[in-house]
Amino acid sequence: MVEDANIENVVIIGSGPAAHTAAIYLSRAELKPLMYEGFLAAGVAAGGQLTTTTDVENFPGFPDGIGGMEITDRFRKQSVRFGTRILTETVTSVDLSSRPFQITGEGTNARANTIVVATGATARRLDIKGCRDGEYWQRGISACAVCDGAAPIFRGAVLAVVGGGDSAMEEAIFLTKFGSKVIIIHRRDALRASKIMQRRAMSNPKIEFLYSHVVEEAKGDGNLLKSLVVKDLKTNSTSEIDCAGLFFAIGHEPNVKFLRGQVEMDEQSYIITKPDSTATSVKGVFAAGDVQDKKWRQAVTAAGTGCMAALEIEEYLESLGEEEVSENVVVEV
Repeated sequence: MVEDANIENVVIIGSGPAAHTAAIYLSRAELKPLMYEGFLAAGVAAGGQLTTTTDVENFPGFPDGIGGMEITDRFRKQSVRFGTRILTETVTSVDLSSRPFQITGEGTNARANTIVVATGATARRLDIKGCRDGEYWQRGISACAVCDGAAPIFRGAVLAVVGGGDSAMEEAIFLTKFGSKVIIIHRRDALRASKIMQRRAMSNPKIEFLYSHVVEEAKGDGNLLKSLVVKDLKTNSTSEIDCAGLFFAIGHEPNVKFLRGQVEMDEQSYIITKPDSTATSVKGVFAAGDVQDKKWRQAVTAAGTGCMAALEIEEYLESLGEEEVSENVVVEV
């Protein structure tokens, strides 16, 4: 690899399972990664979306479950143990137009031969009373049915999903495994989901639809969610329905503002990676986790792509070294 004391082998931007898995692999390969873990980046603590989850029960190795903050703290300790250097600040911009790449943080700057973008995606939430102040967030309100739907508080209860697309249909169908009834609440009078997903949801006897309605307030007993106040957009009348679980399925926003379109993205701003790879459109820049995964968005799949990114970077840096050697070879004739 190309060595320069003033140039990092790799800078990791992010601090969730993808970022820390990459850091652990890269540290053990003695590549001395530098991580910008963020300081309330996208309004979330270092560690990413897992820090907003109370109980993580689907990550291998924790048969009794583990708190979201605790597991992210363990990720961090493991990265540090093997030599990852961590800066608690948010990256404000990068310059990928020349090499080494330029990374600008809130207090420091860095140059790097490679970058891992693992900044995740932030779930969109409704700005409603009871959620706005976080009162019932993760105490009945969630943005991931697959992550939280199996929790004991939702079993045998009436649940609600907000949204009208494929994700909303998928989440509602998944929740029927646990709830007594699932209500899909959609602000329009027709769904946006594909016809096949609409048919699947409509044919499920546990799913009901509340069209042309919006949720105005989440109410509870001070500890857990108990009901929702919904408004009929056609009559402007409001009503209260029993509900122990409210799940937002209104999309996610990849945390990519600092990139300013310097790598190829799709129409929803997810970073596009090459097939079976974490490589982006810019050579030497890799993307892992939810910032490039709009389908699965699970901690364990994010960790897997973090591993992929680290292994690909090892190969890439080795190739840089080989290029440097080949350029310096003198052929005598």
